[in-house]
Amino acid sequence: MNRRLAITPGEPAGIGPDITIKIAQNACNYQRIAIADPNLLTARAEQLKLPLKLIPIDYQAPPQGCRAGELFLEAIKLKTPCTPGKLDKTNAAYVINTLERAVERAQQHQIQALITGPVQKSIIIDSGIAFSGHTEFLAEKTQTPMVVMMLATQATSPALRVALATTHLPLAKVSEAITKERLRSVLRILNNDLKNHFGIKQPKILVCGLNPHAGEGGHLGLEEITTISPVINELKAEMQLDGPLPADTAFTAKYLQNADAILAMYHDQGLPVLKSHSFGEAVNITLGLPFIRTSVDHGTALDLAGTGLADSKSLACALDYADHLTRQSA
Repeated sequence: MNRRLAITPGEPAGIGPDITIKIAQNACNYQRIAIADPNLLTARAEQLKLPLKLIPIDYQAPPQGCRAGELFLEAIKLKTPCTPGKLDKTNAAYVINTLERAVERAQQHQIQALITGPVQKSIIIDSGIAFSGHTEFLAEKTQTPMVVMMLATQATSPALRVALATTHLPLAKVSEAITKERLRSVLRILNNDLKNHFGIKQPKILVCGLNPHAGEGGHLGLEEITTISPVINELKAEMQLDGPLPADTAFTAKYLQNADAILAMYHDQGLPVLKSHSFGEAVNITLGLPFIRTSVDHGTALDLAGTGLADSKSLACALDYADHLTRQSA
């Protein structure tokens, strides 16, 4: 056992602390670390009536597993006390500080994977901090020129994996963002990480078109003709690609049975399909980073914070996936 997996619970007023405490109720054979405020976790555990033993992390000691109810901790203090369900922009910097510390630990190889809880983008932006999402933040902090957002169903079953050519963009800006250069980079990162982290020797990737019916031969848009098809044809010498396929049929059993991943052109083209099958049990994975990062597939659920009703399945799946990927990559 030589694996350390770090969790950043995310927005302190949301369910991130709750689900972190819930998953700590199960033993694990890797070192499970929370980068968070100890008083926040202790108070929330008392509110949830769940046992929690926080153990200060010593990165110089060999990694060790966790018993039920145990959580190793790297302490980052809140700016102000937190009330479940009530956002406070003075704590936005705390959320960013936990992420920055996690990136430092990953770059120093002190942790093998980062698992992120849900953040409230609006309150971070309202505090004056520019923040468009975890994916973009981690890319900037690691000086990674291109990363790819992918959601996947559980690692231990036949997985549906949906990667995105663009992420958090208004729909009106998607077409101009899909360039040949971007598509080449996204497909190479996707193919490379499917090989190196997922253990798939020759990944088969399905590529969606941008327009209805993949452009209908140019009658419903030209992006497939001018951009998507040329890149697919160019890269077929490097990898197994099929497309551009109409998105309304690419997700049917006929195509999925032989596919390792689907590349959707934009956020709401691919993710509603995946989430309709496995919401709360899917995992968000950032490809192309110098370390493994997974995340929950849901938001902060402020109304559930502190109630005990928050479902921890997605965080458990994100941890399982991160553990699986670290062992595949070893």
